Amino acid sequence: MRAFAQTERFVSEVEKHALRPAYIFVGDEVFFRRRCREAILEHLVPAELRDFSLFEFDLIETDLAEVLDRARTPSLMAPFQVFFVRGVKSLFGRGSNEEKLAAIEHYCKDPNPAAVLIFVADHISIPADARRMDMTDKERYERIRETLGQYCAIVELGRVEESEAVRWIGEYSATREVKIDFDASRELVDALGGDLMMISNELEKLILYVGEKRHITLGDVETMVLAAKQRSLYELTDAISARDRVRALEMLDAMLSTEDGDEAAIGHLYMLAKTFRQMLVILERNVRDQRMLWAALWQGFRVPPFAADDIIKQARRYKSKRDLTRAIRLVAKTDLALRSNPPSKRLVLEKLVLDLTAEPRLDAGWLQEELPV
Repeated sequence: MRAFAQTERFVSEVEKHALRPAYIFVGDEVFFRRRCREAILEHLVPAELRDFSLFEFDLIETDLAEVLDRARTPSLMAPFQVFFVRGVKSLFGRGSNEEKLAAIEHYCKDPNPAAVLIFVADHISIPADARRMDMTDKERYERIRETLGQYCAIVELGRVEESEAVRWIGEYSATREVKIDFDASRELVDALGGDLMMISNELEKLILYVGEKRHITLGDVETMVLAAKQRSLYELTDAISARDRVRALEMLDAMLSTEDGDEAAIGHLYMLAKTFRQMLVILERNVRDQRMLWAALWQGFRVPPFAADDIIKQARRYKSKRDLTRAIRLVAKTDLALRSNPPSKRLVLEKLVLDLTAEPRLDAGWLQEELPV
């Protein structure tokens, strides 16, 4: 369980106060990043001193020199300081960045012993199977290894194999004195695509749901997860594929009106992106029935049995692969917008639905809606 091992190694260093001057969190798995952050808050940042010892920077907005200068300066109010630094991608943008990388190296060779720098490279996605890593992500990761990795400790925050996720569910449930059936764990992983952050959130809800029964069954998962999340998601994509704007907005409103509401926006978007990618495969391989569907979609990328016929029908509503590619690009742009802390996540998602239900223009204008490199 490589991903778990890397996180636990970092947590152990935090607990022992045996930290390196700087770390790089590489990967977009939020579950492990939260685990590392919680350990830091628990062992290094007392709640009453948080305003003086915990700092968040983004290199897109703040100059690296200012961040390093703050890290070098001992605090008069706190015994230890933690600096989370996002926007690592900007260190490898156009032009020469050797001076910036040299500045980080110089700091690591002569660090402030009462501070730790944590660079967050969440623009890179690390799949459970490294052989399936996107070529762009692989090149970005190698660049980090060859530069920052020479003087900063790397902590991989990658996705996990489905079997590892199932095992974690059982182990975590046991710590909460709750028994969970294997088929229930398997269904939870399948339903949420192996995303540990979403799995952990749903598992907490299931534990509260079963209460004193202390036993989670497959029926509980189907009731609390599939019915509440995925069925409404496929109803949303059904309305979008039919270009029924009113019904799509009504479905989105219902999804955002739950108790987790806007907080689940990223999760909803992740599942929406996955569904459009599944539709693209269905269209590319000309899938016409469930038998062909199971052959076309690999393990970890399959749809729940109840949604099989629906997703085939929805995919075939699109006239071409270009229409689905456009939809995936729109979802990706929305993901960037949501991660930029907009004033209203609901408005961002509503705009996405309006764009997805609009008829594609016949000109090539939409081709310019590319993500920035």
